[in-house]
Amino acid sequence: MKKLLFQFDTDTYPSVFDTVVAYDGGADHVIGHGGLTPENISALVEGAIFTRAPKDKKNTAIFIGGSDMVAGQALFNAVQKHFFAGFQVSVMLDSNGCNTTAAAAVAKLVANRSFAGKKAVVLAGTGPVGQRAAAMLAKEGAEVAITSRKMEQAIKVCAAMKTRFDVDLIPIEAADNNARSKAIADANIVLATGAAGIELLKEDHWRDNPNIELIADANATPPLGIGGTDMMDKGLDRHGKIIWGAIGFGSLKLALHRACIAKLFEDNKQVFDAENIFALAKEMANT
Repeated sequence: MKKLLFQFDTDTYPSVFDTVVAYDGGADHVIGHGGLTPENISALVEGAIFTRAPKDKKNTAIFIGGSDMVAGQALFNAVQKHFFAGFQVSVMLDSNGCNTTAAAAVAKLVANRSFAGKKAVVLAGTGPVGQRAAAMLAKEGAEVAITSRKMEQAIKVCAAMKTRFDVDLIPIEAADNNARSKAIADANIVLATGAAGIELLKEDHWRDNPNIELIADANATPPLGIGGTDMMDKGLDRHGKIIWGAIGFGSLKLALHRACIAKLFEDNKQVFDAENIFALAKEMANT
């Protein structure tokens, strides 16, 4: 029986990236639907849950994607509200790579280390990856701050992560490189999750900081988010700090994404969101 993955995207056009990884993860057919909302998915979900016998439902799964994490989370929740005993399929949320990218980056940073008592700063952390990464770092015991150009946005995101993950994050307004340099003055871990092609720090903003132990940059588009690093850095020591570039931890991100897709077809009750995606990432990072 064919493994069918229905790609529910909140954007107009389903992500090509997610489609390719879905096939690489073991789906036989990927059927993409764009422009989805909680209000227009009923027939699609019903088609997924009512068509196959109970023993065969494991061969149908749903992937929630799109660029808007808030919309994706709402869609993810709405899909599950249509499930009931004996009639459900596995489902995964990864809007804009929010879970797999964040999980891979943090898993590489935390591998074989304790973050208890450490201070972490997620630069430009109000996007999908930054929000989830901040929550994951906090769950590992770090004191975590999120920077944004606007304090209002930072406060909003910290409140959302408190609601979703019950973590306390610190909002910081940092509109330019110098402000971000001050924000990381006492940090032990720095993770940059800004928009592609925007430099958030220059090398001299972090190079001589004696507190920083670990740096990761999720940006693979020049100029990189953190100057003086390289997208290919894979646990490289630069100026006494361990550096992970976007491609450096990207191999784990792709492997993790594929592994999650494969697990969707193990049975029809898999529900993949930040917590269990991160748990799998840590297992894979340590092997």
